[in-house]
Amino acid sequence: MTQLAELGTEQTKKTFIRHGAPGPLFGVKIGDLKKHLVKEVKKNQQLALDLFDTGNSDAQYLAGLAINPKLMTKNQLEHWANTSNWSAISEAIVASVAAESPYAIELALKWIHSDDELLEDTGWSCYGKFLSIAPDTAINHQEVLLLLNTIEQTIHQAKNAVRYTMNSFVISVGCYCPSLLDKAKKTALTIGAVDVRMGDTACKVPLAITNIEKAVQMNRVGKKRKRAVC
Repeated sequence: MTQLAELGTEQTKKTFIRHGAPGPLFGVKIGDLKKHLVKEVKKNQQLALDLFDTGNSDAQYLAGLAINPKLMTKNQLEHWANTSNWSAISEAIVASVAAESPYAIELALKWIHSDDELLEDTGWSCYGKFLSIAPDTAINHQEVLLLLNTIEQTIHQAKNAVRYTMNSFVISVGCYCPSLLDKAKKTALTIGAVDVRMGDTACKVPLAITNIEKAVQMNRVGKKRKRAVC
């Protein structure tokens, strides 16, 4: 924690707070986490777990970069999901680590059906990230189709953060599931522009059809990522 505090800057801290971080945090750039601390923490799974439990946003991000997802229990992943206090950690860390775990789909579906906005947000993000790394044989295509239908019918009435990750899920299907490309494009056209309140930032919600068409033009549909965590 001392090392994290030394790496933090007020400018980065202000940026994170503007994006919704409630604190506590030091304001450490992700690049600095990777450069200075991830290699050290990777040697100790318990240290990564302890860092997440501090509640400090920078420590939680570091924990997610360093943890071995394959060694995490379902209870530990649910604990992370329940104790995350803002979307950046839920979407980028908890969802990504869960997506690489043996419990990816089980937890993603459980969270998607939660009444809690942050948990539902985590669930959609987790499933989308799973699609980005999973072989086609591990994907339940019928289930994904049903989820796309749900998005078509509900996205514009969904909770604020959930609208963002639902939209991202459509993009993930279009980019990583070739057999579902046409359905993903149809869903993207059906939902159109998605309105999400992004606070005092210049961030915008990507137009799903634009991102999918770009992947098609670059011949990248179906090309999987090595890891969900980044």
